[in-house]
Amino acid sequence: MASIAAGCAVVPDPVQPTFRGIWQSLWSKDYSVGATLNPALRYLRVTIDGQVSLFVLGELDASTDSSTRAPTEAWYGGTREVVRLRDGRVTGVAGFTPEWRNVELRGVPAWAQLAGRNDAVMYSRLRDVMPGYRYGIDDALSIRRTPPPARSQLAGVDANSLAWFAETMAGKASSNAGDTVLPPARYAVELRAGQAAVVYGEQCLATNVCFTWQRWPPDAARTP
Repeated sequence: MASIAAGCAVVPDPVQPTFRGIWQSLWSKDYSVGATLNPALRYLRVTIDGQVSLFVLGELDASTDSSTRAPTEAWYGGTREVVRLRDGRVTGVAGFTPEWRNVELRGVPAWAQLAGRNDAVMYSRLRDVMPGYRYGIDDALSIRRTPPPARSQLAGVDANSLAWFAETMAGKASSNAGDTVLPPARYAVELRAGQAAVVYGEQCLATNVCFTWQRWPPDAARTP
């Protein structure tokens, strides 16, 4: 995974020393399993191109948007990659190729609402993609509940204990044809006492660039 280009978000100054020490010791092919973690930090297990690494929660934007009513989490990787999540959905990626910027979700249904339905629900996503200066890509998305998959990158959790959802691109919500239709995304959600928390997700940034993420360790608090 490439380093973040100049001008993109970086780890805030108060936590830079901590991050440097953590990533010097944790980066490996699969260091997230059995690694000694700092209990003061929160982690995300990310897999891409067969490699597994841990990201650390660096920022939590308490402000919410009208669509998801959830805060945005900024997770930082060992070589300054950044993954931004809001209620389990990717709202920004830097340091990968391609990068997603200025992601806006519109009309997103609540996970608890989706869990009680068998039909698909539509919403849209607006995003900018770099490189290539592709601005204002407007995706029409369809999401519905699905059975647990036979195979995934989920680790340390029984897939059958979670509610699974598949999200497909139903086409373009506008005439902007600046990007191809991406492979489906997938989410695993823990439903408990009327509350829903996404603990695992799969997202493709391009047709040949996909990654997975999981809140780590599996027994850690699963809500933001």
